[in-house]
Amino acid sequence: MTNTAESVDSMPFRSSTIRFEPLTCTIGAELFGVNLGEVARDDVLFAELKALLLKYKVLFLRDQDISRAEHVAFARRFGELEDHPVASSDPDHPGLVRIYKDLDSPAEHYENAYHCDATWREKPPMGCVLRCVETPRIGGDTIWVNMVEAYVKLPEDIKARIEGLRASHSIRATFGAALPTEQRNRLKECFPDAEHPVVRTHPETGEKVLFVNGYATHLVNFHTPKNIRCGIDYAPGSSNLLNYLISQASIPEYQVRWRWTRNSVAIWDNRSTQHYAVQDYWPAVRKMERAGIMGDRPF
Repeated sequence: MTNTAESVDSMPFRSSTIRFEPLTCTIGAELFGVNLGEVARDDVLFAELKALLLKYKVLFLRDQDISRAEHVAFARRFGELEDHPVASSDPDHPGLVRIYKDLDSPAEHYENAYHCDATWREKPPMGCVLRCVETPRIGGDTIWVNMVEAYVKLPEDIKARIEGLRASHSIRATFGAALPTEQRNRLKECFPDAEHPVVRTHPETGEKVLFVNGYATHLVNFHTPKNIRCGIDYAPGSSNLLNYLISQASIPEYQVRWRWTRNSVAIWDNRSTQHYAVQDYWPAVRKMERAGIMGDRPF
């Protein structure tokens, strides 16, 4: 005889019409019976999905056999899309960036570091919709991290220490690092280093978010009489603090890990998460298509 309690616990939850299953205690939920092409055309479904996104930070779906046009149409429900200065976009669908990994992939196209997309912009993306086109049979997972939880769990003395601090974020020091000097400098001319608060406030939920990642190069307002006795407090003192904060993304209790299958999709809130694309699959091929949604200036 089936145990009723166990049976109920194993069933997906339901909001109004969308069935879903939380994947960890802190981040991520998988949706069932949802077609993103339909969501793009249905105001009620979209509002329900967005509410789940704000709560769980990243949503996952499988078997999304949708067209590129439907992919773009769904992502545009959140806002206008943006191109990427390094990764190429689909020529027929501006804003749909192709992240194709094969033996000819340029070395500077890397994602195997914990990062929040494009924080080198003054207005980093609000979020992204990523669809798997082709994936290895084994490997190529992606990890997402709840950076709200990362902030909440910081020691109180660290929270007090970083209040009001700001960090500089650079494309030249990351994507540009493998480029010749002239190209690297031109990249910075187009995208000057951006300065963001170390702890941002989520504009829709009001949550505090630890907002430093692999694009952050240094703390810009640490060198004050309050923090400095002598030079070693500034360098490496500020660098040690920044590296400690960046390292919080690697704590498993804040993470969810997703195994890709063809036509699976991840939708994430780029304001409150980081992610890491595991590059353990060479020489297999991994092809993804991502629609990045324009965001606002962090505060």
